[in-house]
Amino acid sequence: MSGAVCLNSGKMVPRIPADRLLLETDAPYLLPRDMTPLPKSRRNEPAFLPHIAATVAHLRGETLEAVAAATTRNAVALFALTDS
Repeated sequence: MSGAVCLNSGKMVPRIPADRLLLETDAPYLLPRDMTPLPKSRRNEPAFLPHIAATVAHLRGETLEAVAAATTRNAVALFALTDS
């Protein structure tokens, strides 16, 4: 899910299986419009990922911690990341 999830109703977000869910920011474009206050630069950046994660958690009826854990596991698996 990208920052675009903050622009619409997000009706499909709960239907995405947790083991398929990933998050990204669309940086430097598509600043989440529901952020308050909006940054003066109007530039999106990776630092706003927690905002997107919180929006996804809200739409799914889950905790931020649960979404963060699931999406971290999925990114590690997808990109074959290791603890090095």
